[in-house]
Amino acid sequence: MSPANPLRLASGRNIGLGAPCFLVAEIGNNHQGDIVVAREMVHAAAESGADAVKFQKRDMDCLFTRAGREAPYGGKHSFGPTYGEHRLALELDLEAMAELKVLSESLGMVFFASAWDAVSAREMLDMGMEIFKICSADVVNIPLIRLVGATGVPVIMSTGMSDWDDIDVAVAEMRRHHDDIVLLHCNSSYPCPDELVGLPVMAALSRRYGLPVGYSGHEAGLGPSVAAAALGACVVERHFTLNRNQRGTDHQASLEPAQFAAMHRMIREAEAAMRLTEKQVCPAEQASAVKLRKSIVFTRDLPAGHVLTAADISVKCPGMGISPVHWDDVLGARLARSVQAEELADWATLGKESPASRTVPLALARSARAAKGAAGGA
Repeated sequence: MSPANPLRLASGRNIGLGAPCFLVAEIGNNHQGDIVVAREMVHAAAESGADAVKFQKRDMDCLFTRAGREAPYGGKHSFGPTYGEHRLALELDLEAMAELKVLSESLGMVFFASAWDAVSAREMLDMGMEIFKICSADVVNIPLIRLVGATGVPVIMSTGMSDWDDIDVAVAEMRRHHDDIVLLHCNSSYPCPDELVGLPVMAALSRRYGLPVGYSGHEAGLGPSVAAAALGACVVERHFTLNRNQRGTDHQASLEPAQFAAMHRMIREAEAAMRLTEKQVCPAEQASAVKLRKSIVFTRDLPAGHVLTAADISVKCPGMGISPVHWDDVLGARLARSVQAEELADWATLGKESPASRTVPLALARSARAAKGAAGGA
């Protein structure tokens, strides 16, 4: 993906170019409305390698119509007889959120939230969050984008459920206020099949908007998230739970602490594997080459003055002598002294200067030049 200026947080962290992938444990409402569980989840996220924890906040009266709040809500994942009561049962109050912010920051993590309505957005921003999350559902919520943008707080915006027109409008609206935006590629299916993840879309987002791009994953496994980091995602966000078998629709698309820790480890390994960008032979490889590569050796005792043919030489380990890449250079050489079977050939014995500056044998170089000339004349 094309580079973009990093997003700088008030705490001094950078997200984007030159910074490690920013790993977000999306706790959301997986605490089930229990502050004790929420505290445990924050500690588990820190121990699992998370750079940040993200929560969700809702004000029921502001978010839902009366009919929406009173709609019957049953089934195995229900926490109340109506949808409003169900959602309220999963909420933490502002006092609990403030406590979790202090706890998260004491453990070295960034605390932030996606607020699903204007009331919640103002409350969470007043709490002093250094970053705000626009969830996929609110990419089209222009009043909320304007409210958040006007504060100047950096924004991470997920792009699930959205087509290019939706994202164009949201980004343009936020850019009226500032460019401190990270876009997350996302498929808002829970869980998302691997074949619908669409990681190449990250590069398309980067090209289209020139902003840092990350990934919000809802797949069951780890592969797409690790691959996203290898492809340059500056943020990887995954839902986080203490137990995937708990009641609630998010748990099955969430990672347990051991899984998040495994993802953290693999992403850091992938980042290390991407640091070297030029082909080179490292010192350990050079040592292996001496042992494992081969040298040109004589197949039999030969007298001085003998002109070498293919029957006179062979290729055997170790690689301390003339490399077989110079096979054609050795053929036809006249021996300056007598040699013995299995003796490693050397340039002085062949009466030739070492072609150390050549990367290919002379015969192959001539063939390449001839082929190039023929192509040019065609």
